[in-house]
Amino acid sequence: MSSSNSNSQTATSNESTGWFSRFLATVEWLGNLLPHPVTLFAMLSVFIVILSGILGYFDVAVADPRPLDAKGRDPDGMIEVISLMSAEGLQRIVTGLVTNFTGFAPLGTVLVALLGVSVAEHSGLLSTALRSLVMNASKRVVTFAIVFAGIISNTASELGYVVLIPLAAMIFHSLGRHPLAGLAAAFAGVSAGYSANLLLGTVDPLLSGITEAAAHMIDPEYSVGPEVNWYFMFISTFLVATMGALVTEKIVEPRLGKFDEKDASVHLEKQSMEPPTASEKRALKWAGISFALMCGLLALTVVPEWGILRHPETNEVAGSPFLKGIVAFIFITFAVPGFVYGRVAGTMKNDRDIIDAMSKSMGAMGLYITLVFFAAQFVAFFKWTNLGTVLAVKGAALLQALGLDGPEVFILFIIMCGIVNLSLGSASAQWAVTAPIFVPMLMLIGFAPEVIQAAYRIGDSVTNVISPMMSYFGLILAMAARYQKNLGMGTLIATMLPYSLVFMLGWTLLFYVWVFLLGMPVGPGAATYYQP
Repeated sequence: MSSSNSNSQTATSNESTGWFSRFLATVEWLGNLLPHPVTLFAMLSVFIVILSGILGYFDVAVADPRPLDAKGRDPDGMIEVISLMSAEGLQRIVTGLVTNFTGFAPLGTVLVALLGVSVAEHSGLLSTALRSLVMNASKRVVTFAIVFAGIISNTASELGYVVLIPLAAMIFHSLGRHPLAGLAAAFAGVSAGYSANLLLGTVDPLLSGITEAAAHMIDPEYSVGPEVNWYFMFISTFLVATMGALVTEKIVEPRLGKFDEKDASVHLEKQSMEPPTASEKRALKWAGISFALMCGLLALTVVPEWGILRHPETNEVAGSPFLKGIVAFIFITFAVPGFVYGRVAGTMKNDRDIIDAMSKSMGAMGLYITLVFFAAQFVAFFKWTNLGTVLAVKGAALLQALGLDGPEVFILFIIMCGIVNLSLGSASAQWAVTAPIFVPMLMLIGFAPEVIQAAYRIGDSVTNVISPMMSYFGLILAMAARYQKNLGMGTLIATMLPYSLVFMLGWTLLFYVWVFLLGMPVGPGAATYYQP
């Protein structure tokens, strides 16, 4: 074995017994102590009921910070903790169990958006588009293209993990570069760049629904649409892709050194990933034409002053039926090109194929629907008891007392979200727990829910690649082990840590420049500061 490989193994051995490995082991141990997210929400719901009974018994209350004309404002100017450990509380729990679930905002919006995405995914459109983007890139821009494609793949959830990451490793190997560097670049784009994208995806309505429910604790009329972070996430796509490419080429790839075929656990010469065929390219072309036509038709409804989907009173795009119904357009703009691709490529021949594609995706959502049922109960109980509002008022007062009522508070907020994400990897699960506390709290010191959600998405994304609790982490570890025998979790996390650190710093800096220095909105009609 070469001396460079020996040195690499020595470095890895030192890391495995050093402080960093002990830190990773502690994180993994703490994460393993947490129950399944479904169980966690069930336990939290019971905890809320018990806590409300205790605090209600002691008449815990805070001064109502809302304006006098706010809907639901206590006439005495106080917000009291309402106990659910009472006859009235039990009646409300029993009668509201079903409506809490069916009325949970993210449920319907995510399922509707996924119906459209499923057609594009099962027809092969998304897979072909990703392969075309990456495999047609020149050697000079291939790293950027891989990270960029990883970010774009987030519109179709697991597609990037299953298709792009192994493809990136193969491409790097075929170019004479270390395959683990390609794997790391794709993993960074798919996972650490999770919230960035050029298009709205299923995560946008998911998070906005939770944010809106949390905002209602302070302002029952506040509306948060799926599009409220689109501007910021759009521009973030290019920054994250650039940072990912630089980290790969300047830090990760030099650290990995030259790849030795003897380190692999498989016969790599037998691996291949075919470029798109002529029929797939033709189908992709027609899908692109149909997508352009769909966008043109939608533009006619909002761009002209006579557009039928503009706001009926102000004639503006902000607050218009177009933005309020953006989930329907996500469904259409994925489903139509998906079917066109499938029809031309031969993967979809009739309506039954479309229905089968939708059914397969809905069948895979069983765990999500189960999670939503318990998450919806937790959010509803939190709102009924006024615990979220009480905590928000107390927390806002503490921040003001500490002098942390300016934009600098978001630095701590983003870091906190990143740390929590290490042990609670699901974006929806984490936001369902933290939004009812932090959205009202930061609203009370003057910041709009749209900006709060944008900051959360940074922290939630950047630590995905170093979190053993992330659902696809084991899959990535297995893929990486093909190129380095006996590769451990610590080695993978050490490889991905530079991405987390650089993304955290660069993305947070962009947030401050975009929102507070340039004064740009994070999305269409999105405010920066909350005005009661």
